[in-house]
Amino acid sequence: MNVHEGMLVATGLRFGLVVSRFNALVTEQLLLGAADTLRRHGAEEKDLTVYRCAGTFELPALLQRVAATGKHDAVLALGAVIRGGTPHFDYVAGEAVKGVAQVALSAECAVSMGILTCDTMEQALERAGMKGGNKGAEAALAAIEQASVFRALRPGKRK
Repeated sequence: MNVHEGMLVATGLRFGLVVSRFNALVTEQLLLGAADTLRRHGAEEKDLTVYRCAGTFELPALLQRVAATGKHDAVLALGAVIRGGTPHFDYVAGEAVKGVAQVALSAECAVSMGILTCDTMEQALERAGMKGGNKGAEAALAAIEQASVFRALRPGKRK
């Protein structure tokens, strides 16, 4: 039986981290968690590149362009949308997640989503490392695994 699966070894892989500046109190913690996880799994500092955009709605457009450069084995989307008193949350969160999914289906590299969609700032901070782990770190683990299985599937690559 032939089984193809990713490994959690980031050595030799290059990562683009696309981060929203809006809700920076949360997104900077996601970035720190993702970068720390990538380094702990073997990525070198020179293989991590951060790209910033204004908000989470703008994230998929930048993510798509970063993925299209061909410079990265994986790109990560890191953002936070926090519910307010209007339907704005639903539009931004839905379109951002949909946009990341579209990039993931068309990109030649691995794409990982670390976008929080929370009801409160407290929930977002918990998911960015305070209590509930760090979803940026989780997105980094998914990116490593996906990038390694993509690498194994490249034409001419034998495992």
